[in-house]
Amino acid sequence: MTDLQEPAPTGSSRRDAILDRIDTVQRRSTPAGFTVGVIKKFGDDRAGNLAALIAYYSFFSIFPLLLVLVTILGFVFDGDPGLQQDIVGSALEQVPAVGEELASGSLQGSGVGLMVGIVGALWAGLAAMVAGQNAMNDVWDVPRDARPNFIGTRVRALLGLVVVGVGLLGATIVGQLGPTFDEIPRGASLALSLANLVINVLVTGAAFRVLTARKLSAGEILPGAIIAGVGYFALQRFGAALVTRAADASDTYGVFALVIGLLSWFYLLAQFTVLAAEVNVVRARALWPRSLTGRNLTEADRRAFQRYGTEARFHDEATVEVSFDGCVSPGQGEQRS
Repeated sequence: MTDLQEPAPTGSSRRDAILDRIDTVQRRSTPAGFTVGVIKKFGDDRAGNLAALIAYYSFFSIFPLLLVLVTILGFVFDGDPGLQQDIVGSALEQVPAVGEELASGSLQGSGVGLMVGIVGALWAGLAAMVAGQNAMNDVWDVPRDARPNFIGTRVRALLGLVVVGVGLLGATIVGQLGPTFDEIPRGASLALSLANLVINVLVTGAAFRVLTARKLSAGEILPGAIIAGVGYFALQRFGAALVTRAADASDTYGVFALVIGLLSWFYLLAQFTVLAAEVNVVRARALWPRSLTGRNLTEADRRAFQRYGTEARFHDEATVEVSFDGCVSPGQGEQRS
């Protein structure tokens, strides 16, 4: 009589067994489970594509915005070139490399330049803010019928531009305090850095609230705003070196390298901002732990999928249902934004 032996495990079954063990471990660990939850939500929302669109329009909006700034300063401070350079230098430190190029040149007011800058800034800036709204609404799973119409979207986009402008103004004011703080032997650099960081957090939090078509509390906004503010602060400090090095690649390719480097800078900034918004959502709705393999769904998985179904509702009279193994969860039972 021949003993029957179990078939040797295949490569697929061994891989599944390893993934199941990793899945079990991450479900039992709050930090690991939360991290996986954020990554899963980021992927489910295709947030990388949304952030790329924000970066694309932000890249095109920065040049006309800087043109408007430089032109207005050329009119207002026509008799004080030194003050012109100081203010522009403080404002344009927020943008790597490009600020240095503009700040090093002479500033002169031009009506044509102002008009071109305003039109270009409004077109690209509003497009960037609209892309930001789409990203925030997708991240928070706002139903389609609860989102603002064409006019409402542009009004929110305009408010978003105002928020960014106020943030730039605040950063400029802090930058102008630099010479004053330099007279203090200790703590000057730390004080300026902390002030910039606070401005970044406040501006990001305000943008999260303005660009999302649902009411968000300060507690829902603050964690992601802090993460995004710290990330922007780091990109201001270390991203400038990357862009500047790319710009100095060679006399022939320096301009192309500058464009690629600056676009990459905006891309990283947009990705990090949307990721920070995902942190807010996962934390506010307790969307962790999530299943790594798609097997043995958790309650967080079910809540997330129900939200995804509700997001697809295009009319308030429509009913969206999400089922799991024959168990139906009505989409209209979800709280509307």
